[in-house]
Amino acid sequence: MADRIELKGLECFGYHGVFAEEKRAGQPFIVDITCWLDFAPGDDLARTINYAELADVAAHIVEGPSRDLIETVATEVAQTAMETFPLLYAIEVTVHKPQAPIPRTFGDVAVVARRSRKTQRGN
Repeated sequence: MADRIELKGLECFGYHGVFAEEKRAGQPFIVDITCWLDFAPGDDLARTINYAELADVAAHIVEGPSRDLIETVATEVAQTAMETFPLLYAIEVTVHKPQAPIPRTFGDVAVVARRSRKTQRGN
C-alpha cells in the first residue's frame, strides 16, 4: 500500500494548443498532481516529495515551450517528475484547459497522464 501527496489547482499560464491564437495569446492551465510513495518513518523532508519542488517541475513545463496537445504537456510533467523524484512509485497528472476553444458551454476540459515505476520497466 502506498501513501499519497496531492497538489491540486496549480495555476500556470501557457501557450499550448493547435490554433495560432492559442499560441499567440496563451491561456491559463490548471494542474492537479497525485503522487504515490511510502511515507518513510521520521520527520525528514529528504524522505518524502518536496511539493514546492513538484510544483516547480510542473510549472516549468506548462509555462515552457508551446505544445499542440495538452496530452503532451501532461505526459512531460509526469515523466519529468518520475525522473526527478526517485521515491515516487507512481504519479497522475491532470492538466485542465478551462478556456479551451470550444464553441459550446462546458465546465472543463482535462487530460490525465499516469506513470509508474512498474510500467516504466515494462513489467
